[in-house]
Amino acid sequence: MIDETVAEIRAMRTHSTSAVAVKATRALAELLDREYVAVDEFERDLEHNAGVLRRSNPSHAALHNAMRDVERSVIGEPTGVEDAKQLLEETIDRVVDDIETAKGEAAANAAEHIEDGDTLLVHDYSTTVLESVENAARDGAHLTVYVTEARPRTLGRKTARVLAGVSRVDVRMVVDSAMGYALRDCDRVLLGITCITGGTYYNRVGTFPLVVTARELGIPVTAVGSGAKTIEEFRFENEFRDAVEVMREPVEGVEIENPSYDATPIGMIDTVITDDGVVE
Repeated sequence: MIDETVAEIRAMRTHSTSAVAVKATRALAELLDREYVAVDEFERDLEHNAGVLRRSNPSHAALHNAMRDVERSVIGEPTGVEDAKQLLEETIDRVVDDIETAKGEAAANAAEHIEDGDTLLVHDYSTTVLESVENAARDGAHLTVYVTEARPRTLGRKTARVLAGVSRVDVRMVVDSAMGYALRDCDRVLLGITCITGGTYYNRVGTFPLVVTARELGIPVTAVGSGAKTIEEFRFENEFRDAVEVMREPVEGVEIENPSYDATPIGMIDTVITDDGVVE
């Protein structure tokens, strides 16, 4: 289960950073079925596997925090193997609940800032953004939501399909380069969070030009996510994915760069909403 989860995270088959953190945490339950002679052997195995999962995506602050939380809560505490396993099982449940609760609270806070009749623009795929829109619509707001295609992986299509099933939400999709066209009709840009650290907001590629365009047009930008995605002393590492996502047939003499994330100065974001509250 751990090896499969690592492979899935590295391949980015799970698109939400919160979902990645939950999957990685639950994967550690594999250790509960292993046999250990002594508690220090168990702790070494836990530390090793938590590290492997954490390094499977060094850009995800939520993943980093979840693995560190498990390690701090378990290693050095139990006196026997069975006690250690019980503590790990309890910690996994608690960490997963913390992640899901924080995501839900952040979405609830964001929904309070979405008004009936608003036109929003969202980018890529964020379960927290989706939950924010769903909450607002469930509370009676009628919304129009523009969804960028989010190339090269076109994850915006997945977002659009989810939103199409939400009552009182009118969904419109545009290619990324049409953001300027769409923004002129928008009241707000609503984005997810991969990581905030060192005064920089990291999110899926395409975020930076979207934020710059929105600021030029006077459209406020809101980033929403769990507080666990705001982290100090964290070295964000961008990922460069396979060139085939950009161009199926290679061209001689052309080097294709395919970064996964954009770096945006946090000062360019008007509002950051987490489970801890709202920061303007």
